[in-house]
Amino acid sequence: MAHQSKAEKLRTAGRLLAVCRQELAGMVRPGVTGLDLDRRAEEIITGLGGRPAFKGYRGYPASICVSPNRVVIHGIPNSTPFREGDLVSLDLGVEKDGFYADGAVTCPVGAAAPEYRRLMETTRRALELAIARVAPGVEIDELGRAIEAEVRSNGFDVVRSFCGHGIGRQLHQPPEIPNFASGNRFRLYAGLALAIEPMVNYKSGSVIILEDGWTVVTADGGYSAHFEETVLVTETGHEVVTDL
Repeated sequence: MAHQSKAEKLRTAGRLLAVCRQELAGMVRPGVTGLDLDRRAEEIITGLGGRPAFKGYRGYPASICVSPNRVVIHGIPNSTPFREGDLVSLDLGVEKDGFYADGAVTCPVGAAAPEYRRLMETTRRALELAIARVAPGVEIDELGRAIEAEVRSNGFDVVRSFCGHGIGRQLHQPPEIPNFASGNRFRLYAGLALAIEPMVNYKSGSVIILEDGWTVVTADGGYSAHFEETVLVTETGHEVVTDL
């Protein structure tokens, strides 16, 4: 087999993740559980020759993260059925041939209330605005400023305790990608891969980590949304490798 470049391997991992994420998002409906999604995710990822990157990572017990309602990130899949009106965030990591991809999506269960649809749309739009700025020479601060401005202009708040990150041969590697104006002057360069992931809360951005050491929830009980893509910086701009 011809030698695959880093970019090609990232694309392969990204496509695998995108296929899995799309199927899982289509499964989200009343009565389905996080454990149902977790089992299916492992079947898809391993069936396509990949490995669930989260499983066993620092002791994490599942293949994906399933974070409903006030759970911001790192929700451990359980047997509680989804209910009409819930918001469910799905976060997936995939390793394939030594390279990683990371991606997340927030899905409504049935018909979400208009304010929660606006929360999801704002979070997705904030991610798109950040991605649009990715190019060689751009400072990381520009990405965070774009996210924070979109979120605040819609009356929501960004989570500051967690951020996006570099990705490639490791799931998490430098640089950090804050979702707010941080003053980070690090400049992007061609060949760098980023996992950009705004986490946006309906009310305050403050969060609490539960006793399990993983589950991050909003401090005030408000709902949260989370979208993430893996983005490769190219010579002329960027490429979203987790797009189908």
